[in-house]
Amino acid sequence: MEEKNMKTKKWYSQNFIEFEKKLNGQAGSEFHKVRKSALSEFENLPFPTLKTEDWKYTNIKPILKQNFTPAQNAAPVKVTKELVSNYKMDGFLCDYLVFVNGIYDKDLSCLSEAAKGIIVDSLGNLLKKNSDLVLNKIAKLAEIENPFNALNTAYAVDGTVVYVPKNVVVEKPIQVIFLNGSDDENVLITPRNLIIAEENSQVKLIFNYEGISSKPYFTNTVTEVYTSKNAVIELNKIQNEDNNSFHIEKTQIYQEDGSNFTHSSISFGGLIARNDINSMLDGENVECNYYGLYLANESRHVDHHTFVDHAKPNSVSNELYKGILDDSGHGVFSGKILVRQNAQKTNAYQSNKSVLLSPESQVDTKPQLEIYADDVKCSHGATVGHLDDEAKYYIRSRGIPVELANSMLITAFANDVLENIKIPELREKLNHMIFEKLHRVEV
Repeated sequence: MEEKNMKTKKWYSQNFIEFEKKLNGQAGSEFHKVRKSALSEFENLPFPTLKTEDWKYTNIKPILKQNFTPAQNAAPVKVTKELVSNYKMDGFLCDYLVFVNGIYDKDLSCLSEAAKGIIVDSLGNLLKKNSDLVLNKIAKLAEIENPFNALNTAYAVDGTVVYVPKNVVVEKPIQVIFLNGSDDENVLITPRNLIIAEENSQVKLIFNYEGISSKPYFTNTVTEVYTSKNAVIELNKIQNEDNNSFHIEKTQIYQEDGSNFTHSSISFGGLIARNDINSMLDGENVECNYYGLYLANESRHVDHHTFVDHAKPNSVSNELYKGILDDSGHGVFSGKILVRQNAQKTNAYQSNKSVLLSPESQVDTKPQLEIYADDVKCSHGATVGHLDDEAKYYIRSRGIPVELANSMLITAFANDVLENIKIPELREKLNHMIFEKLHRVEV
């Protein structure tokens, strides 16, 4: 295994030479020093194994067995506006960005004129302008904890940047569509996203990761989120990639006094999907909400790791993750809440519930609390079970067919998560996708 890991590292290190040649003068930039430092860390960090505590339920060997060509070195993939329209949600302002294999496509995107100082742009565009906004924030929040984080930073050239100035409320959600994969080669896709909400600002975002290829690919992304004093951010992530693809994302959030951050993770696709979501609550009267709904059918593996760090008093965190497992699907949830010694008056809640639709499906769950303050209210719990036979019998007694009865119970189970999404159009779309993915009758 070690020999294979060395070959994998050599592959990406050698590709970096060609990658540098395609940076069009950016190889001498300040940010490129960050890339080269990350490449050095990538070469020195060991890949996690099943003996690594945070990865004990997730076997990454299928990812390491294949060599993925970094998107910048791969042949461009042509995407039509008609294809984009299949993934874009209607009813919003004409503000959406489209990335093909992690590279911004201006012709497929639609951005209105910037108003009130709002910036919605691609990382690549802003790096070319040597934007201080980006250089002062990018790669400053998310630490490199494993080779995947390092690989993203080393090959980061593009991604979404959203900046909302002080006292500005963005009324309509901003959509970001990531279309990934190629029919010609296995591609490594490395979006780097940056979200900044200044004091008293508000913004809603939809990040949609979709697969468009027949060959395997690897989406490896990092998202950094700065939530300033009294700012409100709602980030909805939909991961609906191809069944033979791999997806790993690290999301790092920083929250100041009075801020409110909500992250909804909806995971429907990918052979292996891993989501690391971490928040630092570095202020008082902070609210942090994590919601997750994941489907793992066929032989899919979906892993959510969360970490909420209560560093200051008088704050609230709430986590609710629900998994629907079918066929030989495998779900993993590992959530940790840390309450530091001076974080008195903390309220922290964590819940993971899973329903198994087949005898072969399985789930591993590990909720954790680490508390050093004495005036707190904290709870955590996990349940694993099957659809309620008594409830199903009650529904069937009303003349409802068994398949529709099962669908009604699945809808009720998922609704606890979906009802927390504040965008009605998105809730409706997700409800449809649940039954499409499970190949079951829709309610």
